[in-house]
Amino acid sequence: MSVMEELTGRSNRLGSDPRNTNYAGGNTSAKGTATDPVTGEDVALLWVKGSGGDLGTLTAAGLAVLRLDRLRALVNVYPGVDREDEMVAAFDFCRHGLGGAAPSIDTAMHALVDAAHVDHLHPGSGIALATAADGEKLTARCFGDRVLWVPWRRPGFQLGLDIAAIAAANPQAIGVVLGGHGITAWGATSEECETRSLEIIRTAAEFIEDNGKPDPFGPIIGEYRPPPDVERHARAARLAPVIRGLASAGHPQAGHYTDSDVVLDFLARAAHPRLAALGTSCPDHFLRTKVRPMVLDLPPDAPLEQVVARLRELHAAYREDYAAYYRRYAGPDSPPMRGADPAIVLVPGIGMFSYGATKQAARVAGEFYVSAINAMRGAEAISAYAPIDEAEKFRIEYWALEEAKLARMPKPRPLAARIALVTGAGSGIGRAIARRLAAGGACVVVADRDADSAAAVAREIGNADVAVPFTADVTDEEQVAAAVAAAALAFGGVDLVVNNAGLSISRPLTETTAADWDIQHDVMARGSFLVSREAARAMKAQGMGGDIVYICSKNALVAGPSNVAYGAAKADQAHQVRLLAAELGGDGIRVNGVNPDGVVRGSGIFASGWGAQRAAVYGVPETELGAFYARRTLLKKEVLPEHVAAAVAALCAGDLALTTGLLVPVDAGVPAAFPR
Repeated sequence: MSVMEELTGRSNRLGSDPRNTNYAGGNTSAKGTATDPVTGEDVALLWVKGSGGDLGTLTAAGLAVLRLDRLRALVNVYPGVDREDEMVAAFDFCRHGLGGAAPSIDTAMHALVDAAHVDHLHPGSGIALATAADGEKLTARCFGDRVLWVPWRRPGFQLGLDIAAIAAANPQAIGVVLGGHGITAWGATSEECETRSLEIIRTAAEFIEDNGKPDPFGPIIGEYRPPPDVERHARAARLAPVIRGLASAGHPQAGHYTDSDVVLDFLARAAHPRLAALGTSCPDHFLRTKVRPMVLDLPPDAPLEQVVARLRELHAAYREDYAAYYRRYAGPDSPPMRGADPAIVLVPGIGMFSYGATKQAARVAGEFYVSAINAMRGAEAISAYAPIDEAEKFRIEYWALEEAKLARMPKPRPLAARIALVTGAGSGIGRAIARRLAAGGACVVVADRDADSAAAVAREIGNADVAVPFTADVTDEEQVAAAVAAAALAFGGVDLVVNNAGLSISRPLTETTAADWDIQHDVMARGSFLVSREAARAMKAQGMGGDIVYICSKNALVAGPSNVAYGAAKADQAHQVRLLAAELGGDGIRVNGVNPDGVVRGSGIFASGWGAQRAAVYGVPETELGAFYARRTLLKKEVLPEHVAAAVAALCAGDLALTTGLLVPVDAGVPAAFPR
């Protein structure tokens, strides 16, 4: 294998196991030679994971490629620790060739250590030693002189010099524990480096297991024991929109919920308030989890109203405390405060709610806090948890280099951090809407009574950070409530609901049965009402406003033959738009509708018999029904599901932020259906 193939393979193996490092945490490197395209001579290079990349999914495109001689020559112009940040810009003058990822702050560590392969990781067992009050002594007990201690130093050029000096002075050493931070290992080959990294992680874990206290978090607080799963998840679904609204006071956030055994046990133990207040330590942790979490101090069976009131009090106090923290340490050159809302909210007996600009960011923040819990457990088992001090945390959190990294991130998509629930999303118009909303950055619950269809559409859209399926019949109150609860548990709440579920039966009045009438009104009129009611409850709890969109029909306005049940149900939906727009506007909830017509191609309704029925009414072959509808329009164009989806996106993506109560025709121009 090539050097790059060895490096990416090693990185993927190490990064795929959360015991070794978290998502986007740590970095790896390899040194080797390649031909200089200008001179034709061999040149020594460093391949190192670039800034912001993830080891578990690293590819060659995620590597920074630099000239090793130029990197090492930077030692001669290093201006000292007070100006070490300037060295990051100097890395750009050491790059080899075009492209490649931006070099990270840890590049110096990899370049200056005199070994062909270097791994820097953030394993829970390693951070436990690194954050123990007497971590240096414990590291010596655990490893002897095989792994040495490096006192806390912020990542940068000086840390690279420190590690390189220790490695050079101790040829027997295979790596170091970085105080307050993680581990670094090195080797002559990629295999040796990986083996040594895993040896350090395993040895530290075994040392903690063999020497640690059995209950490092203290005794269980009886009233904080978690309730049974069903009860716990029901309470979590009720709390999720409330907490998400608080966490989004500054900026809209997507949410993630976890009630893993690690989290529930931590929150049931006596030491959790003290340890949570100390905050995390590893730089990668508190960049995502903030300096400390917000912790509820009520048991899981406390009345919901009392819990909500207490959460609001704690949130107000958290914001004040965070602003004071910023003021204590901010200097004239500090970046502006990014927001004072918590990224992690801990609820004893229920679990952890984590937040980020995307669902993935929210999930990763939660994973980092789980890693922090594991590190706290290890440190408390063998000593006492002693993270780096608050001033150092601020230096990392508001580091100019981190600010520059944030500035390089792509601009958020128009529906970023918005949570959508689309009914009837397993086919046709609903499928197109779900796909369009996800493409705009929304997280989508794909709801349909056909479980297989919902699952297939969710898979088309992406992984569970983007879309989840849910099986629901919109005529059933309990199933509708469960769908909204699923949105809360999957993504934190709900902001955008599309009432698309529908069906149609085309018969003359005299042949329309009461059952025909009932089923069409149950699905479209009653179903839309139930979905809108449940969604409005969640949106009101969030306090973030929201969008409710009805997929109505041209038939809500136009009288057509053999269509009484369908047309009446669609007219009911259209008037619900007006009624709810008037009622919910005070809560910032906008209600609009879309009136399609003639959406034949890809339509689940037309494919299930409606197409044949309407073709018979108009006396055309079913295969020509779409063209028939197009010929009778002003634009002479056939309407597709994607056109309806585009209208939904236009209503919800921000450009029409002050529009509510509107019915948008998507019918290629049917004069009789002009809203009036």
